[in-house]
Amino acid sequence: MRAVKILLLLLVTLAPAALLANDIILPSAERLVLNNGTVLILSENHDVPLIGLEAIIRGGAITDPTDKSGLANLVAGLLQKGAGSRDAAEFAEAAASVGGELSASADLESLHISAEFMAQDAALMIELIADMLLRPNLDKQEFEKLRDRSVNLIKSAKGSDPNVLMESYANAFLFAAHPYGNSLSGSETSLVNISYRDIGDYYDEMFGGDRLIVSVAGDFDSGTMRDALAAALGDWQAAPGALPDFLPVESLNDRRVYLIDKPGATQSYFYIGNVGVAKDFPGRADLDLANTVLGGRFSSMLNTALRVESGLSYSARSTLSRYRHSGSVFIRSFTETSTTLKAIDVALGVLAQLQESGLDETVLTSARNYVMGQFPPQIETASQIAAMFASLEASGLDESYINDYEAKLAAATPDSVAAVINDVYPASDSLVFVILGDAELIRDQVSQYGPLTEISISEPRFHP
Repeated sequence: MRAVKILLLLLVTLAPAALLANDIILPSAERLVLNNGTVLILSENHDVPLIGLEAIIRGGAITDPTDKSGLANLVAGLLQKGAGSRDAAEFAEAAASVGGELSASADLESLHISAEFMAQDAALMIELIADMLLRPNLDKQEFEKLRDRSVNLIKSAKGSDPNVLMESYANAFLFAAHPYGNSLSGSETSLVNISYRDIGDYYDEMFGGDRLIVSVAGDFDSGTMRDALAAALGDWQAAPGALPDFLPVESLNDRRVYLIDKPGATQSYFYIGNVGVAKDFPGRADLDLANTVLGGRFSSMLNTALRVESGLSYSARSTLSRYRHSGSVFIRSFTETSTTLKAIDVALGVLAQLQESGLDETVLTSARNYVMGQFPPQIETASQIAAMFASLEASGLDESYINDYEAKLAAATPDSVAAVINDVYPASDSLVFVILGDAELIRDQVSQYGPLTEISISEPRFHP
């Protein structure tokens, strides 16, 4: 069965005419809303007998109480640890026995159930997904194991690979008390604060039919699939709890430095940036081109300067996080402790060069070709298409977000990209620096970048 699925995935990757070069559009889909508010999106395609399904519950880490970040992530982890009449082992075996793939996860603004399965197994997989959503076991022992494992992973990262924690430190400092400052996986302090009762309370308050989006793509009859999903999910009541209502985050207008002290560290890790833009930012294509050149590919300006030319780092990137209301833009890299200042100065020089010079026509063409080469594989398989439709719905976007992207890339000019660079990337006097390293050795050096806020890596939290 596994070999058959691999072959079918290859056929899906190669077959759809809608995804050929110069014709990057989503396939057609039917959207309908059940009486309880559940949104169904159905994209029927009979090329191969595979189905991809993505179910989204609006909410995510932004709904975590301030002192209990990581709660939504734990709930998501528990959804697949038994549901309905099946315990964790039986539930996993039910999907695996038919070669199906089924997982649950959380992000900042939603919880996800992702599935891929043969068309002939649709009834079983819908049953399993409905059980996860409406009848999760939320087992206490599984909760305790998952919570303890999450705490231990953070402690382990602090000792061996602190780079994986940099995003949590950066978001905590940049977004502060705003819900976007919540750590998805939680902190040592917040995880300990989460009780088993909190899990049940979160599910009871935040799960319901009015929060649900179910997107299905692949080999099925739309009428049959609609009826099956309506029968399984259509009676689910609305969630009684309210989603948070908040404003977009304003960019910080001065320099700030957040130093995380790790005594004895042989490397310094750094993020440099500020608040970015939301997912619906109209200059998205121009911004993607600028980010590709700055730090989005191996031959980027940052990687060339910090890795290839100077040997100060093994990797340097620029990242864009775009949420429904705001986002972030960061340069990120690491270097030996002794070259911390030099590496940061090189990174700042590269950012200044981008802001001053922009992209000429040759570089713009190269970036456009790169982005166009990377984009189609994101919407090739049934699972990817289902996930894309669900994500667009959750973000309040429509198919034009994908279907018009190629044209917007083609329309980008050096001037339009320069305008976006000026609009999005922070000026030199309004940069946020998040630096993790041996404070005794680098504190005096990095304090020149702005007022210093310091925390020890041994502190069981990410916020100052």
